[in-house]
Amino acid sequence: MYDDGYQKPFLITYTNTASFVFYLLPYITRRLWDDRWGLPKAASSAIAYQPLERELDIDAEPAVELMASIDQVDSPLTVKETARLALEFCFLWFIANWALNAALAYTSVASATILSGMSGMFTLAVGRIFRVETLTLVKIGAVLTAFAGVILVAISDGSSDDQPDALGSSIIYKAATSLPVLGDFLALMSAVFYALYVVFLKVQIREESRIDMQLFFGFVGFFNIVLSWPVGVILHLVGIERFEIPHTHNAVVIILLNMIITLSSDYLYVVAMLKTSPLVVTIGLGLTIPVAVIGDSFLGKPATVQVLAGALLVVIAFVAVGVENAKPNEGSDLLSGDLVNDARAQQSRIRLEPEDPPE
Repeated sequence: MYDDGYQKPFLITYTNTASFVFYLLPYITRRLWDDRWGLPKAASSAIAYQPLERELDIDAEPAVELMASIDQVDSPLTVKETARLALEFCFLWFIANWALNAALAYTSVASATILSGMSGMFTLAVGRIFRVETLTLVKIGAVLTAFAGVILVAISDGSSDDQPDALGSSIIYKAATSLPVLGDFLALMSAVFYALYVVFLKVQIREESRIDMQLFFGFVGFFNIVLSWPVGVILHLVGIERFEIPHTHNAVVIILLNMIITLSSDYLYVVAMLKTSPLVVTIGLGLTIPVAVIGDSFLGKPATVQVLAGALLVVIAFVAVGVENAKPNEGSDLLSGDLVNDARAQQSRIRLEPEDPPE
C-alpha cells in the first residue's frame, strides 16, 4: 500500500482498530434475543460463563478458608469492568500499532523489522517486573535466538535502496529526511508499547475464561472510533497527515484486507496469550518468517541460506520457550527463588499441596 503512495499510518491504524466494533454485534444480538425470548438473566449468566474447575478437597479446612478468595480471583468480569479494561487497553494498542505503521513509512523495512523484533526482550523484562514471567536462562536464550533470526532475515531482505517512498511536502517528510532515526525510534517505541499492552492484559485478566473476548474487542473498536478521530483531525490541520480517500483500487483492497486480518488475528492472538504467556505468543509471532519461507517455496521463490537460518532460529526459540513455559516455575527464576507471585500460581500451589488432614 505504501508503494502505491498511500502512506497514512494513522488512518490505517484507525480503520484496523475500528473493525473490532463488529464484535459487538453478537453481544447485542444475544442481549436482544435473551430479552425477548431467552432465559431469565440469572440462568443466562450461568450458561454464558462456566467457572474454572477447582480441585480443592472440600473436606479439608484450608479449602473452606480459601474458597472466598479463589472465587474472587476467578469471578468473570462484568460488562462495566470489561468496558473499563477495553478503554485502558485501547490507547496502548493504538500507539503500538500506529508507531509500527509510521515506522514502515519513514524508514526501511529492514530497520523497522529489526527494531520491532526487540519486543521479545521488552516483553520478558516487563513481564518479570509484573511477575507474569519468570526470568530463566532458557527464556533469555530463546529471546536472543529469535532476535538473531529476525536480524538475519531482515538483513537478507534489505538493500541499499530499501528506503521509504517520499511522503510529499508534509512535515513528517521533512523530518524523516533530516532525521533518519525518526522511523527507527517509532519502531522501537512500537516494541515497547507492544510489551506494555500484552503484559497489561495478562495482569488484568489472567485467565481467558474470566472475560467475554468478543465484548472486550467490541468495546476496543467502539472507544477507538469515538475517541481517536480528533487526533486525525489535528494531524490533518497541522499538515502531518492529510486526510485523503484512497485513490487506487489496490489501496482500497489492502485496507479492507488489513481490517479483516486484524479482526481475526488479534482476537486469536490475545486468546492464545491468556492461555499461555506473553513471551510465548510474542516469539510465536515470529513464526510468520518460516511460514513465509514455505509459501515462497511453493511459489517457486527459493529462500537464501541466510533466510533459512533465520527461520530455523525462530522455530528453535519458539519451541524452547514453549517447553520452558510448560515446566513448573518453582525455583527457576534467576532473580528470586520464589514462585512467580500471581494469583493463578498461588491457586495452583494450593491445589497441588493440600494440607495433610489431622490424624
